Amino acid sequence: GCTVLGTRANRKQALNYGCIVENEASGEVMHYVEKPESFVSDIINCGTYVVSSNVFEHIGQVFARNYERSADNEGLGIDVQATRDLIRLEQDVLVPLAGSGRLFVYKTERFWTQVKSAGSAIYASRLYMEKFARDSPERLTSGDDRPCGIIGNVRIHPSAAVDRTACIGPNVYIGPGVVVGAGARVRDSIVLDRAELGQHCCVLHSIVGWSGTVGAWARVEGTPNDPNPNDPFARLQVQSVFGTDGRLNPSITILGKGVRVPAEVIVRNCIVLPHKELSSSYNNEIIL
Repeated sequence: GCTVLGTRANRKQALNYGCIVENEASGEVMHYVEKPESFVSDIINCGTYVVSSNVFEHIGQVFARNYERSADNEGLGIDVQATRDLIRLEQDVLVPLAGSGRLFVYKTERFWTQVKSAGSAIYASRLYMEKFARDSPERLTSGDDRPCGIIGNVRIHPSAAVDRTACIGPNVYIGPGVVVGAGARVRDSIVLDRAELGQHCCVLHSIVGWSGTVGAWARVEGTPNDPNPNDPFARLQVQSVFGTDGRLNPSITILGKGVRVPAEVIVRNCIVLPHKELSSSYNNEIIL
């Protein structure tokens, strides 16, 4: 058999996930639909599975059916090999197992979010820090640990050098060897190993990659896409990179490894590939 990790989402967002109809008494999955067009259930598939070895017998049967169909499709202009060797876990495995007594759901009430883009990491980091604040506050950095300004949940690696006049938080991770200059402001961001933030710079809703540099008085800012905080079943909605008009959707700013942002410029809603040295301000761009 197979057990799927599930959780609840609101009715609208549930349409973007695999939806599970369960027998509440036994936990058996009676019906499964991947990304339905209309509402089926508010229990969604979290993408984590525990399976027994007999599931592979079912997968073998799927392969056998695919080979039979590929033989029938030869000469019809269909990519036979692609359809023959492709197995879709949700449609080919979960859907047939539903209602057979071999598929079950384990519903979690703990936090869960999908991480399908780099920007999703900031929201995931916030969830982890909220958990640390409840269960393991010693894993977070407090004003007693650092002389700098600390707001909310923050984790600063012991090897990082943060000026006492900098203001950090909430929801900030600062990695090993990071240097943060005087008067810098960092919020809702992840600053990875050996990055340098110049004096009075501002980093908001952004990820600064390894060994990156943000110059003095520069501003690096993204646009958050957090779920509705007033809806306990709201989930992070991962946007496509581009909108229907072909333009970059506003999102978290991401600076790749070794990116250098000069002093007194603004980088907003951008994705910057590694080892780029910027020379001016940018807005809503992918910098190759």
